Amino acid sequence: MPEPEVLVINTGPILALIAACGDLALLRKMYREVIVPREVMAELVRRGVDDFGVAEVLDAKWLSLRSENVEIGSVLRKSLDTGEAAVIQTALDLHLGVVCIDETLGRRWARLHGLAVTGSLGVLLKAIERGHPVDLDECIARMRSHGVWLSERTAAKARKLAVGLRANIPHPSCLD
Repeated sequence: MPEPEVLVINTGPILALIAACGDLALLRKMYREVIVPREVMAELVRRGVDDFGVAEVLDAKWLSLRSENVEIGSVLRKSLDTGEAAVIQTALDLHLGVVCIDETLGRRWARLHGLAVTGSLGVLLKAIERGHPVDLDECIARMRSHGVWLSERTAAKARKLAVGLRANIPHPSCLD
């Protein structure tokens, strides 16, 4: 299966990747287009433009920031927060196959709608697989220092996958 070139991304992974890397440049290297629904941008700036991550998103002029609200289906609207629902609905509306969501419930709903799912760790692992210089331990530490919650089990799985990727050992996509 060819690698997806377009990604619709939620608030959590945006903030986690900024925490991990300091900016969103890695996303630009990994995808031809990264779509940020208007509802996700609203979540980012909810408390103000000085909040963590807002400046980095605004500086990333290459992001596809949607200007119109997404018409979210009633089931998604009732089941998820607005950002996650908008990410899934945008991918469905644009006939895209992959979304970037970290939250478990949002990931489940995306899969129920036939979408492939990646998250912040999945993006970092894909970058390692493609040969980008990513220090996963440092990224995880930075994420945690910015309040991004990662279970030790998930972090350990990611570390194990990263070792395999660096050694070019095929891996299951359990963190995608």
